[in-house]
Amino acid sequence: MTTVSAALDVSCLPDYAHNWALVDVETSGLIARRDRVLSIAVLTFGPDGVPTGDFTTLVNPGCDPGPVHIHGLTAERLQGAPTFDQVAERIGALLQDRVLVAHNAQFDYDFLAHEFARAGLHLPVARRLCTLALNRRVEPPTADLSLASLAAHYGVPQTRAHDALDDTRVLAGIFRASLAEAVRLDLQLPLVSCPPRQDPRFAPKLPKTPCAYRNPGPLKPGNPLVQGMKIAVTGETEIARIELVARSVASGLNVMTSVSRHTSVLVANDANALSAKARRAVAEGVTVLDENAFLALLADVRPGTPHEKHAPQAPVAAQPPAATAAAATVPRQTEPRQAEPRPAPKPFGRRRVLVLGGTHEEAAASRARVVEMGGAAAINLSASVTDIVLLPGGESDRRMARVTSLGLPVHDPAWLGTPAPEPVDSPLGAGASTTEVLPRGGVLDLPALPTAGRWHLGASWARQTDCEIDVVAFVLDEDEQVSCDEDFVFYGAPESPDGAVRLLCDGPTEQSITIDLATLPPAARRIAIAAAIDGTATFGDVGAVQISLTPGNDAQATAQAALDGTTSERTLLLAEIYRRGAQWRFRAVGQGYDHGLEALVRGYGIEVA
Repeated sequence: MTTVSAALDVSCLPDYAHNWALVDVETSGLIARRDRVLSIAVLTFGPDGVPTGDFTTLVNPGCDPGPVHIHGLTAERLQGAPTFDQVAERIGALLQDRVLVAHNAQFDYDFLAHEFARAGLHLPVARRLCTLALNRRVEPPTADLSLASLAAHYGVPQTRAHDALDDTRVLAGIFRASLAEAVRLDLQLPLVSCPPRQDPRFAPKLPKTPCAYRNPGPLKPGNPLVQGMKIAVTGETEIARIELVARSVASGLNVMTSVSRHTSVLVANDANALSAKARRAVAEGVTVLDENAFLALLADVRPGTPHEKHAPQAPVAAQPPAATAAAATVPRQTEPRQAEPRPAPKPFGRRRVLVLGGTHEEAAASRARVVEMGGAAAINLSASVTDIVLLPGGESDRRMARVTSLGLPVHDPAWLGTPAPEPVDSPLGAGASTTEVLPRGGVLDLPALPTAGRWHLGASWARQTDCEIDVVAFVLDEDEQVSCDEDFVFYGAPESPDGAVRLLCDGPTEQSITIDLATLPPAARRIAIAAAIDGTATFGDVGAVQISLTPGNDAQATAQAALDGTTSERTLLLAEIYRRGAQWRFRAVGQGYDHGLEALVRGYGIEVA
């Protein structure tokens, strides 16, 4: 167990010195655009670690308080408490000119953003820091990264879990200890810039109802419309566009905002229209109808084939999953062979090896060798790293000073051929062996999660070049296409219509996609997760991308992989979660493309303006 003093003074260290506002909220649910804040606590600190202010209050949400068995806040307790708009200005004053700190910070930040938007006020937060993301960088030897586990590890007393004030006090102790570890390891803080939150996506809106029917394909001349057909509209219409769309949806058609090769009909009164939809329809051979012809067919839409409903996934026995090494894949893929039993333990066992120096190709080959030997390839220095492999030029890496001060063993490349036995006192912890280290193309069956469980696919990389990387996700149907444009999840639209897939930004070099398999629409067969570079840099400049799959945002990883070997690629398909009958499977893909994100988006059926 690590203990920490009550205060940590980093005022003399510019990279770590900030004014902080530590926040915890208790809420009526998990979806910020729908649920409400029930209580909030804010503690403020200066760079010298000295407290400068605090505020805590219950909040009357004006709705059902949700899971009382978790937070203990009944409607009776909340009656008479102020509404959020009555305390928003005081909260805003504490957040002003400070970095917001929370455990799973995007959750707290999103709830505050929506509450401030409802109150018609600006959320005065320019940057935030997530202690969960910070500890993913530190990688302390804990079973998981929950607030309780970190509190026990860092010696912080916790008396009332899910109490906003006590959780914030616990958070303060964890943050001080985590910050001290970041200083010791010379880690960059995962600070996230927060744009102004007065944009449309923070306004309440109804999600699109997914179409219940499979796409029967294109409309042939003389044939009727069939439920599930994908319809797009372009140009002026005689009846209101909203009414035309509503009538189409009510008839069981799937109205899209773009055209792809899977579109059945484009409705256009101007046959010579030069819109992007019309040009794409001509290129793809999509049938074009004027409004009157479409309305005539709309009067007699034939029954379609409902999406297949899968039975709930049966629980899987708690044991390490079996992995297979499959070939690198592309968006349209064949099913890999059934997973084979895991071979006997390999020499590296619980080692976590950081490779420094060398060319990109040499480093990639060394990391692949680490995985082949049964270890895990690290991409950043952390408390869990057990060994360093030094390739030519690695001695000049800025991290070598910390490697020396930490006393980590440093090896030349030949060590990868004849490793010594794994260290008995590996800092990875006793539970680390349950994380499956997958090679590129590796596949495993996913165990069933509780009803409220979400899978988190995290992606992280080392800051080796100055470029922006965006992680995105596509919810795909049986045609490997999105069912609606909103099934493309990216920074500008960070949540699918049903909330089943969300993008979280955990820091400048880490982002994650959360997936609730239980609430995906029946049409969903595959979720593809990719990363794309904005600019002229390539993934050869970026280096390895590490992905990890966890059954919850603070749980121990079920699987992880270091995706490597890219050179000129600007788009990288990271992973996919897909159905095989009633079973969900996970694949670490690692397939790169020289083209940008736009081409990948078009391939999945989304028209880019």
